[in-house]
Amino acid sequence: MKKLSYSMALMGMILLLGFSEKTQAQNTMAADETFVVEYYYKAKWGYADEFLRLFRKNHLPVLKEQLKSGRITRLKLEKTRYHATEDGRWDFRVTIVFKNATVAFSPSPEEEIIKRLYPDQETFKKEEARRFEILLSHWDVPISTLPLD
Repeated sequence: MKKLSYSMALMGMILLLGFSEKTQAQNTMAADETFVVEYYYKAKWGYADEFLRLFRKNHLPVLKEQLKSGRITRLKLEKTRYHATEDGRWDFRVTIVFKNATVAFSPSPEEEIIKRLYPDQETFKKEEARRFEILLSHWDVPISTLPLD
């Protein structure tokens, strides 16, 4: 019982910290300031092309719909020219510029967009599962621009 209480307390603290971080990010930014996040993807060796094909087929159209709606103001997909050390390696970086932090942290319309764009949900879910199956890691990095002076 003691272990369960400790686990529940730890989970509560993690949730509160996450909520606090989100609220702090929203409160420290100007209402009209864009919110930039870089999303990094590291595929298993030999599977980068398959990952990119599935990303372009299933996820990029969802992001483009959000670009059309104005939720996202800029979108960029990049890959490395050369390989780095394995611990620092990433294959693809997607930079998303959200209209502002409030929009970035508000509920995403992705689910509705996915249902509209992909009527064959069984195939969509199977391909998305495969896309994540061939990933070694994925991480998100919110970016803040600092003044030069």
